[in-house]
Amino acid sequence: MTLLELQRRMGGVIMAPLARRNSGGPERKEAEALVKPNSRLTSLERLDIYRRSYWYRLLDSLYDDFPGLCGILGRRAFNRLSEAYLADCPSQSFTMRDLGSRLWDWLRDHAEYGGTNLTLALDMVQLEWAHIEAFDSAAQKPLGPEDLLELGPEMKFGLQPHITLLKLQYPVDDLRIRVQAASDQGRSGAASNAVLRRRERGIVHKYSALRPEPTFLAVHRVNFSVYYRRLAANEFRILDALRRGSHLEEAIGLLEESHEMVETWFSSWSRLGWFCRVANSKEV
Repeated sequence: MTLLELQRRMGGVIMAPLARRNSGGPERKEAEALVKPNSRLTSLERLDIYRRSYWYRLLDSLYDDFPGLCGILGRRAFNRLSEAYLADCPSQSFTMRDLGSRLWDWLRDHAEYGGTNLTLALDMVQLEWAHIEAFDSAAQKPLGPEDLLELGPEMKFGLQPHITLLKLQYPVDDLRIRVQAASDQGRSGAASNAVLRRRERGIVHKYSALRPEPTFLAVHRVNFSVYYRRLAANEFRILDALRRGSHLEEAIGLLEESHEMVETWFSSWSRLGWFCRVANSKEV
């Protein structure tokens, strides 16, 4: 057996889903072929140390990345979702940052894991994945005031790669902030786990009963911190059109907002550094 073959066999055993563990049969024989027992542990038990460490680290990573979803579902349901998701969508990246990249599609297709309000859960997944993208996606040199002195109708704007525009059915930004604040307070030692769980349940109960409320968000980064900025519907439409490559005239042509309001929006976006150059764009 070559070293590469040994590594692949070890990896296959360690990364096999926890739910599929079998103390006998082929798995036990594979463990005995790879690892020697000692005076205290069998070959399979020794391998299970690494297997549990691997899986619990993945589960902890999903919990850290999706605290709002965990708050909506509850910890037990979230754990069931996490194990099922990772069994169907194992890590395919060198970094655990990408672990939840397929969660929205998976949850949409496995609605039984979404609790009593699947739409609310899906909205939260969108927001929390956008948070991850905003935290460490690339940033380009923003356009400065001198680049915006003359806005011609043929001008195109690029949006910073770390910005995600979301059109949601629930105000999950507020819910996520409150759940994260409760979690942070618990980590600081200001609240016991029992108090923390009651506080999170109270927050989620309050918001899970809300009626749908169209919510437009820009998830973005400023000075290495992630922010959720609420947008007016037409503000969202302009930004979305610009991101899709529309000219300035196309982006604002169908809106009924006043010229002053559009100028105010553009001024705000520029101050935040949201605009960057677009390759092959025609500037005036």
